[in-house]
Amino acid sequence: MADYKQLIEKQRAFFATGKTRNIEFRIEQLKKLRQVVIEKHRDVEASLYKDLKKCEFEAFATEVTAMIDEINGAVENLESWTKPVEVSTSPLFGQAESTIYYEPYGTVLILNTWNYPFVLCFKPMVGALAAGNCCIVKPSEVAPATSKVLADIINTAFDEEYCVAIECGVEGTTELLKERFDFILYTGSTNVGRIVAQAAARHLTPTALELGGKSPCIVDKSADIERSVASICWGKFINAGQTCVAPDYIWVHKDVKDKLIDALKNQISAFYGDDIKNNADFGRIINRRRFEQLLTLMKEGNIVFGGETDESRLFISPTIIDGITWDSKIMQEEVFGPILPVMTFENMEEVVKTLAGREKPLALYLYTTDKEVESLIINRVSYGGGCVNATLMHMLNTNLPFGGVGNSGHGFYQGKWSIETFSHKKCILNRALTDDPSPLFPPYADHVKMLKQMYLG
Repeated sequence: MADYKQLIEKQRAFFATGKTRNIEFRIEQLKKLRQVVIEKHRDVEASLYKDLKKCEFEAFATEVTAMIDEINGAVENLESWTKPVEVSTSPLFGQAESTIYYEPYGTVLILNTWNYPFVLCFKPMVGALAAGNCCIVKPSEVAPATSKVLADIINTAFDEEYCVAIECGVEGTTELLKERFDFILYTGSTNVGRIVAQAAARHLTPTALELGGKSPCIVDKSADIERSVASICWGKFINAGQTCVAPDYIWVHKDVKDKLIDALKNQISAFYGDDIKNNADFGRIINRRRFEQLLTLMKEGNIVFGGETDESRLFISPTIIDGITWDSKIMQEEVFGPILPVMTFENMEEVVKTLAGREKPLALYLYTTDKEVESLIINRVSYGGGCVNATLMHMLNTNLPFGGVGNSGHGFYQGKWSIETFSHKKCILNRALTDDPSPLFPPYADHVKMLKQMYLG
C-alpha cells in the first residue's frame, strides 16, 4: 500500500515540472490515447461482452464511439476552452483588468463503475487530462474483463508518472482513499458516494460525485404514445436496464395507461422478438448477486409482460409490472435492471408536489405535446438533467454537462464542462500603477459623495 503514496508523489513531481500545463502536450497525449483505443477496440468489445454480454453495436456505439467523440472534441477545442476569460471590472477599483485563468488541480483520482465500465472511465479521464492534470484511474473490479483491458490501454498509452490505471478491489480502493489527492471523481451508488465524500473531506479534497436514483419517466395524457414507446424501451432496456440514467419507473396519466402498456408490449417484441433469451441484442445482469436482488423486486405488483428468468445465464427478460405504489419495495431503491414498474397519476400538480418531497433524481424524462406541461416540469422539478420526448440522449450530447443534484450527486463533466470541473478558476485583478488614487483608499471623506452618486444616483 506504500506504493500508492510513492506513486502519488511521483505524479506530483511530474506535475510540478509544468509539462501538463502546455496545451500542445495535452493534445499530443489525447491523440496517443485515441490511437491506442482504436488499435484495441476489438479487445474492448470482447471484454464488454464477457462482463455484460453487450452486443457489438451497444459496445461500440455507446462506449467506444462516445469516448472517441470526447477526445475529438477536446483536441479540436481545447485551446478555446482553456483560454483566459476577461470579465468587467468596477470603476471602484480604478484602472484595472480582471481575468479568470483555468488552472489544473494536480493529481486526480477517478473511481469507475461497472455498468458502462469503458466510457464512464474514459470520459472523465479525458476531461481531467485535457484540463492539464495527472490521473490515477481505478477501474471497477465488478467488470473484471473490461478492467483488465482498461488498465492495458491506459498503461500502454501513458507513463505512470502522468496517468496510470490501478486494478484493485475494495480493500485497495479503501487504501487509495486514505491518500491526499487534488480532486476525486466517483461514479457509482449513493451509498459508496458517501464513503468517498467522507474520505475526501479528511483532506478537504474537492469531489464530483456521479450517483444515481429513481429517474422517472412521466407520460402525460397529451403524449404521442405510438411515437414515444420506442425511445422509452430503448432507454430502459439497453444494457439490460443497467444504466444510471435509465427510466427507473413510468408514471403515466390514468387515462392513457392501458394504451401505453399495450404499446410497450408491442415495442419490446418488435425490438427483441419472441425468444429474447436467445437474442444477441439483449444483455445480461452483471453477476449473481445483482440477479438475486432484482428477483426480489419482481415479487410485488402484477407482471403484465415478461418476467422470464434464467439464473444459469443471468437473464431477466424485459418486464413490465403494474399495480405498483410508492410503498412497494421496488419504489424504495433504484431498480438498475430490465424491470419497469408502472404507476398512474391524475394531474401534473400531483406529480410536481410528489417529486418535490422525494430525493432529486439523476434524470427525468417527460413525454408530452403540451408546452405548458413541459414548462411546469422543467421549471418546478429539480433533477440532474433529462429529455422531453426522448431518453438518455442528453447524456450522449457532449455539448451538455452531465451530472446530478442533491442525492444523485454533484459536479458535472463532458466536453468543455470537464474543463470547468477539473480546473481551478484562478481569478486575477491586474491594476494599473497610475497616479490616480482608488476611491477605496483613505482619506475617505473626499470619496463618499462620489461613491454615493455612483451607486445611488
